[in-house]
Amino acid sequence: MTRSIRPAAAADLPLIAALIRELAVYERLAHAVCFEEDVLGEHLFGARPMAEVVIAEADGLPQGFALFFHNFSTFEGKPGIYLEDLFVRPEARGAGLGKALLAHLAALAVERGCARLEWSVLDWNEPAIGFYRSLGAQPMDQWSVMRLDGSALARLGADRRESADF
Repeated sequence: MTRSIRPAAAADLPLIAALIRELAVYERLAHAVCFEEDVLGEHLFGARPMAEVVIAEADGLPQGFALFFHNFSTFEGKPGIYLEDLFVRPEARGAGLGKALLAHLAALAVERGCARLEWSVLDWNEPAIGFYRSLGAQPMDQWSVMRLDGSALARLGADRRESADF
């Protein structure tokens, strides 16, 4: 089997959308997928891309992807890469594509002078956790992910607009 990792292009948008939906099914979160493909495309391939995607292929067939973006470590004074999504189709698992995707991102992080590569994993996903640990990844157990979205995000944003202090 020949494996390759390549940067995604705008023509890959339908494939990326399909892979995101397949990932959501695997993560038991299909109900949470609500993106509009054209908006996703604008954020990935528009005038100001907010994230990047690489596609993993096996024997010329797309079998997985990684979607990532830069963050920044103030303590290190350097950028990092945050891996938002990593997915390999079930029929291609065990062929080394997941490791190849992570190795590709690690190489990009080094090339770009990044301090780290980090991501989140669902706590029930033991196969993924074991895989990540086998690569040397360490859980950040002392940290909790916090999120504002939906009406809470809008409400807090409205507070800023209404306050004379800002």
